Amino acid sequence: MNLFAKPQSRLIKGCKANERPAQEGLYKLFYAEMLRICYRYLKSDQLANEALNIGFLKVFQNITLYEEQKGELGAWIRTIMVRTCIDMVRQETRFNDLKTELEDIDDVFVSPAILNKLYADDLLKQIRLLPHATQLVFNLSVLDGYTHKEIGEQLHISESTSRWHLSEAKKQLRTLLSPPNKSINSPTENIKKPK
Repeated sequence: MNLFAKPQSRLIKGCKANERPAQEGLYKLFYAEMLRICYRYLKSDQLANEALNIGFLKVFQNITLYEEQKGELGAWIRTIMVRTCIDMVRQETRFNDLKTELEDIDDVFVSPAILNKLYADDLLKQIRLLPHATQLVFNLSVLDGYTHKEIGEQLHISESTSRWHLSEAKKQLRTLLSPPNKSINSPTENIKKPK
C-alpha cells in the first residue's frame, strides 16, 4: 500500500481545480527530485532552474490530462521535466547529424573503481563538462535507460549519431575521471651518491 497515494490524490484534485495551496504542495513534494533531473541535463544552474519552472508550469497546465490509474504521478512529472530539458538543450545547441559508421565506434569501458571513488555531485560536475549534445545522449541512455532508437526519435538524430555521442561521452568521461599519471620515484633515487 502506497502511503503517499491519499495525499497525492488530494493534491491532484486540488491542482485540477486550480487551487494554489495544492499546486504549492505538489511543487514542494517533487521539487528536489525534479531539480536533480534538470541539473543532470543542463549545463548551468540557471538553465536548470528555468527548466524546472517551465516544467512545473506545463505540469499545472496539463494536470487535467493526468489519470492516476494509468501511472504514477512522479513518473508523469519526470517525463515532462526530461522533455522540457531536451527542448531547452535544443534551443542551446544544434545537433549535427554525424555520418558515423557503427564499426568506427569504440565501446569505451569506464572502470567501476573510478566511478566508486566519486560522489554523485562530483560525477554530475564531470558530466556537465561534456558538450551539450553528448551530455544529453549520455543522460538519456545511461541514466534514464532510453534506447538509441528512442533517443534518435526524441532528438531528431539518427541512431548512429546517438551511438557516436554515447561513445564520445564515455571516452571524455574516462579522460576526466582517470587519475593523472605521475611517475613516482623510489625514495632512494633522490639521495645523492657520494663521489
